[in-house]
Amino acid sequence: MNRERLRELLEKVRAGDAGVEEALEQLKLLPYEEMGFAKLDHHRSLRKGFPEVVLCQGKTVGQVVEIVEHLLPSAGTILATKAGPEVFAALQKATDKAHYHPLPRLIVIGDGVPVSSQELVLVATAGTADIAVAEEAAVTAEAMGNRVERLYDVGVAGLHRLLDHNKKLVEANVIVAVAGMEGALASIISGMVDKPVIAVPTSVGYGASFQGLAALLGMLNTCAPGVAVVNIDNGFGAGYLASLINQRSRKRR
Repeated sequence: MNRERLRELLEKVRAGDAGVEEALEQLKLLPYEEMGFAKLDHHRSLRKGFPEVVLCQGKTVGQVVEIVEHLLPSAGTILATKAGPEVFAALQKATDKAHYHPLPRLIVIGDGVPVSSQELVLVATAGTADIAVAEEAAVTAEAMGNRVERLYDVGVAGLHRLLDHNKKLVEANVIVAVAGMEGALASIISGMVDKPVIAVPTSVGYGASFQGLAALLGMLNTCAPGVAVVNIDNGFGAGYLASLINQRSRKRR
């Protein structure tokens, strides 16, 4: 962080030369913290409403721990994605506020954002094998202060399972549809509701599913309106987007 610029800004506020709102706008653009192997954005929560998220994949355990330790003073809640148990064990030594979700390999550091609205984010899967990706979306949305419910194993191989939950689909404000194989779940759901549907293709499947590519293309080619598609196995991205939509609609009411 540029401490000189921060000090100057604080002096302007004290002297009455800058208002609080103006100061916050300038804080959003203050530089990052240089760590050599990482550049930490301490002001992302001012711009995005949620702090920087740590992707553990490709980083050493030591790098992840050091990043989290530097983020802790300025972030109430931190997410660490694609994290193995060895990362969690190391973080437990650094903080007693780390909670591990082994299925989605997601660590939540802190208590999460308090639920600020009763608007519902519904996370649905086509099959049981899609739940790991779905849980990454669900836990992400929960950590960002949303009311989340799960609806698992309701894929098109047995469509009556989905239709039995039509009331819950209609109640939801945003729906995350997680599916592998041909990825048809998002199209079916979007054809039934007037809510935004976030489609998440998963790498679950075999043969011509091509590790999720068939589901991705199927979702991109949907003729059902109101579907947005994230990348293969990107449960985090879906949960984050669902939260942005949910929180935005809450603010407008």
